[in-house]
Amino acid sequence: MRIRGYSLLGVLLAGAIATAETLKRDEPLAGAREAYESSDYGTAAQILQAAAAKDPQNGEVQLLLAKTYYELQEHDAAIARAEKAVALEPRNSVYHEWLGRTYGEKAGQASLFSALSLAKKTRREFETAVQLDGNNFSARQALIEYDCSAPGIAGGGEDKARPQIAELASLDAAEGHYAAGNCRRQKKDFATADDEFAKALASNPKSADLIYDIGDYAVKRSQPEQLLTVAEAGERLKPGDPRGKFYRGVGLILQNEKPEEAENLLREYLKMAPIRMNYPRRGDAHYWLGRLLEGQEKTQAAVYEYETALKVDPKNKNAREALKKLGTSSRR
Repeated sequence: MRIRGYSLLGVLLAGAIATAETLKRDEPLAGAREAYESSDYGTAAQILQAAAAKDPQNGEVQLLLAKTYYELQEHDAAIARAEKAVALEPRNSVYHEWLGRTYGEKAGQASLFSALSLAKKTRREFETAVQLDGNNFSARQALIEYDCSAPGIAGGGEDKARPQIAELASLDAAEGHYAAGNCRRQKKDFATADDEFAKALASNPKSADLIYDIGDYAVKRSQPEQLLTVAEAGERLKPGDPRGKFYRGVGLILQNEKPEEAENLLREYLKMAPIRMNYPRRGDAHYWLGRLLEGQEKTQAAVYEYETALKVDPKNKNAREALKKLGTSSRR
């Protein structure tokens, strides 16, 4: 049998060789992804640096390096790798989105003059990502959040966000409601934000990050019923995601119900969850364990959890204030 002048055997051999070359090329990336997923960012960076040296034209390696440095809070390195990824594939929407995220993260730590320049770059990259792929919902959400929170001098403005929210709502109802709620959150219109977030959860969202960001909001607003709704939606969408355990546990603590289950959920979260920017901090899990134990009048155990929260997250204000309230300063 012949196929366009080639024997079937020749086609099969060529396909096997191509597959082998692809697997060989992707082998370091697979190891790096495994390290990244387990929060071993140092190992991931080492693997990826070697892979980038051998294959400098591989945009996926550059992107994962950017994400790794992003988690390590090494802003300049993250920006450099994201810029390299964009240079390699300038029409890749995800690469532009992540370049925007790295610019934005550094802007939050920069001086006023530098922050303004980085902020404008952040918006430009998010906008480019949306222009390249209108179905890149996370880029759309990032652009909308920027416009709703940034002042006009930095290129932001709610007037720019409104048409984006409307267009997103026409593509996906849950994403649209979330975007509207997130915009109102930036403006401290919490009543409207509450309503929009509730509608988002009722609209079968397809993004676990969207669901659990509503969870973060519900924690700050002390909304136990919403937290349980968040946990149910997240677990239904992505059963293996440990974030559902955190938000369900906090919801039960706020309801003052099922303390043993709440404690187990938070301890399971601490065992399972990666250390990642879009996951609740480990210090927060220890803080809520402290809240639970303090409510049971287990003061010594509560102090231990609050101190542990400060050990893993020295900026945890809630844990520091809880210790102060108990008349105890951290010994860690």
